[in-house]
Amino acid sequence: MVKEAMLYKPAEENKVECHLCAHRCRIKEGGRGICRVRENREGRLNTLVYGSVSSANVDPIEKKPLYHFHPGSLAYSLGTVSCNFRCKHCQNSSISFAGVGDVSTREFTPEKIVEDAVRAGCEGIAWTYNEPTVWFEFTYDTSKLAKERGLYTSYVTNGYMTGEALDVIAPYLDAANVDVKAYSEDFYKNVCSAKLEPVLRTCEHMKEKGIHIELTYLVIPGYNDDEAMIKEFAEWVLTLGEATPVHFSKYYPLHMLKDQGPTPLETLERACRITMDTGMKYVYIGNVAGHEYDNTHCPDCGELLIKRTGYSITDRTKGGKCPKCGRKTDVVR
Repeated sequence: MVKEAMLYKPAEENKVECHLCAHRCRIKEGGRGICRVRENREGRLNTLVYGSVSSANVDPIEKKPLYHFHPGSLAYSLGTVSCNFRCKHCQNSSISFAGVGDVSTREFTPEKIVEDAVRAGCEGIAWTYNEPTVWFEFTYDTSKLAKERGLYTSYVTNGYMTGEALDVIAPYLDAANVDVKAYSEDFYKNVCSAKLEPVLRTCEHMKEKGIHIELTYLVIPGYNDDEAMIKEFAEWVLTLGEATPVHFSKYYPLHMLKDQGPTPLETLERACRITMDTGMKYVYIGNVAGHEYDNTHCPDCGELLIKRTGYSITDRTKGGKCPKCGRKTDVVR
């Protein structure tokens, strides 16, 4: 579904300059941006995927993962095609590396999405599976309607949007899980075809805007598991606030990066210890079923607050407080 894009301006020689993501593509007549879904047609930038849904499911919010945001709720989860990154280790390459017409999609309106979410008993909508920024216009229009119906909204994102884009969506975006690929410019350049710095600025900007933020760091052996790198990452996260949840996820070889095996459990546990030693209060291990670091404990007394079994939870808090010491939990409900 073609629609005029937001956040662009004319440039010289019949080009347009896209201000949606940090690539800030200058797109010639008839050309498309790095995302492959925004096209310059006679000086007008168009989105080619407005309402084009490749994936739609009712998911637990814990699957995003968002552990400190409406725990136990269901989110109507949607994705389209393509991405503004080219990650060699992409875990969802079937749609993130697809272009317009490469995979089957269904056409939805914002009104249809919101009605489907309410009918399915969801408390919110999650833009996920591929990078939500690439169909920004649809997520924006739908999120506005969702807020009117009392639904929460969330992004699962690589964090590569511009400050202008975040300013536009922020009033209608409640939460985000930002995938920080590594605390290394070299990694971003060589593995993702992007840069680290814009991702860090997005996270900081989200905090300033009052958006609930959690971070995921997929730990890849030999690429981003260096202890010094993890420590630098943890020290930066601490500047966002000690209660910011951090998820270290186990890597399974996929797509083009298959020269390393799955992440050893001890590597994930070491990353957690390093991060907690900096003062971070909530550090989790992802993609490892049944691990103790999948649960939420009180930072003051150590009492179990939320136990997770797969995507099911047992919430032991009392009125949003620790049942043992009474500390207020750092969970949005």
